[in-house]
Amino acid sequence: MASATLSTSTTTRLKPITRAESLPTLIPNRPFNPNVISFAFFKRAAGRGAAGATVRATWRTAEQGGAVAEDEEEMGRIRRLQNGSDVRGVALDGEKGRAVDLTAATVEAIAESFGDWIIQGLEKETESRGEQRVSVSVGRDPRISGSALSVAVFAGVSRAGCLVFDMGLATTPACFMSTVLPPFSYDASIMLTASHLPYTRNGMKFFTKRGGLSSPEVEEICERAAQKYANRVVKVSTLLRTPPSRVDFMAAYSRHLRDIIKQRINHPTHYDTPLKGFQIIVNAGNGSGGFFTWDVLDKLGADTFGSLHLNPDGMFPNHIPNPEDKVAMSLTRAAVLKHGADLGVVFDTDVDRSGVVDREGNPINGDKLIALMSAIILREHPGSCIVTDARTSVALTKFITDRGGQHCLYRVGYRNVIDKGIQLNEDGVETHLMMETSGHGAFKENYFLDDGAYMVVKIIIEMVRMKLEGSDEGIGNLVKDLEEPLESVELRLNVISEPRFAKAKAVEIIETFRNFVQEGKLEGWELDSCGDCWVSEGCLVDLNDHPKPIDAQMYRVKVFDKERREVGWVHLRQSIHNPNLALNMQSSVPGGCLQITTDFRDKFLAASGCDRFLDVGEVEKFAHTGI
Repeated sequence: MASATLSTSTTTRLKPITRAESLPTLIPNRPFNPNVISFAFFKRAAGRGAAGATVRATWRTAEQGGAVAEDEEEMGRIRRLQNGSDVRGVALDGEKGRAVDLTAATVEAIAESFGDWIIQGLEKETESRGEQRVSVSVGRDPRISGSALSVAVFAGVSRAGCLVFDMGLATTPACFMSTVLPPFSYDASIMLTASHLPYTRNGMKFFTKRGGLSSPEVEEICERAAQKYANRVVKVSTLLRTPPSRVDFMAAYSRHLRDIIKQRINHPTHYDTPLKGFQIIVNAGNGSGGFFTWDVLDKLGADTFGSLHLNPDGMFPNHIPNPEDKVAMSLTRAAVLKHGADLGVVFDTDVDRSGVVDREGNPINGDKLIALMSAIILREHPGSCIVTDARTSVALTKFITDRGGQHCLYRVGYRNVIDKGIQLNEDGVETHLMMETSGHGAFKENYFLDDGAYMVVKIIIEMVRMKLEGSDEGIGNLVKDLEEPLESVELRLNVISEPRFAKAKAVEIIETFRNFVQEGKLEGWELDSCGDCWVSEGCLVDLNDHPKPIDAQMYRVKVFDKERREVGWVHLRQSIHNPNLALNMQSSVPGGCLQITTDFRDKFLAASGCDRFLDVGEVEKFAHTGI
């Protein structure tokens, strides 16, 4: 998410809050009885195996056999909930082979540890806060486990001694913005979400005013939580030190987005309704993104008739809320063409990612979306560096450099890409855009925050600007000269191992792959980087690289034929969120990906013996059928 450093050109000077009473409460406080809300909910949920069903008060005595071993196992489960800079786990029964591990008890322990961590950090940064208590906002997406787990977060953060502000249904970017937008300006925030993962999953994202927490920071918090859980006699709190205050931050956040659109379009005839005459269709996928329709677009005069799946539904009944999902993009495309809309928008569940469809029905995601945002940024900031993950195409590099930009390819993972952009700016390389092919896009002008709604705001402003300048061409015209790779394939290989050993096994396999390439056992395959950074032609070489802790192993390899002509590239990486490997490849020659896959199977997997530890079904299928 957001970085640890804010752009000096966009940071707002905040008025310090001296009393807890000065914190805004936009919705009147309601009496909060955790015994009624949490345990009654958990009792009702028990029949369907909800996360809350595991909640219980447990006392440990010396006579309880195996208690220590049980606690050790629970501590291990808490540690394994860390997924890079997030916490992710199974919150509901229903997944084959996966037990519930993100329980209310563990969430409370993690939330309390986060509260402790925030308080200690602020004490180090400031000489004295007087009587002012640390404030933490809490938001959630519509998942059906969210209400129960929110209560656990309230209890944990309150136990740590923080004031708690309940945002209710929210987006991940809004949670961060609640720490910087006055008059809210909370000290920290927690978002309950598992992004586009199934309804059975849930997770936690953490923010301070500096941005999203790093992987090492989340690891520290999970370790603290594991120790807390093991040493606690009563596993779940039945008393909140301070009840949460209910706040309607989403209204303020929506107003913030509307103001940006009005100010930057500065419409000559209808300033307050600059989107009048434009039809924009939103597909929220039953996630948190519906607000963008009624609280942003409608109030600016846009016609949003034909929008899809706006109502929050934690079962996600229509399709995966994901701008990379083919069903989501297909349904949005059909709606755009049916209604003759100017633009279609697809959000993921928590709205930190987005994709769009142009008026011709062309999906714009992946490399195309990066190209679109690059075109906009390079018009506003000529010569800027654009940071992307290492799965982008050679054609995208050409697209960026042809427009005078510089292209830096870096490690897969949105935090990796964003942190690289921060570092480049610190080293004097002007970098205004950091994007992943998954749809995460962060801007220097917006706190280095990956905000799917803000990215759509940028696209809408550009669309209106083009119209006001007399152009009848839609935003798709900005990427019409982007060449698409002839072939592009992604395959997944599940690691066959117990969950606690899967990460280590994945690392071992990827390092074996690197050794095979370095030793020339795969003829024509050459490492494109050290695995940490690959800087393309046209990008200033960064001589002051600041290595970050590696959250997942990955390598990119160039593939040549016998005549030393480049066939394409391969990128093999360890998934942060799941026990599998992702194999991405692109080729500029017909049948190139098929040949790459066959060589990968025969000359690496079989030759190394790594196929014994992987489910190679997708590789075998593609090698035999080409699909």
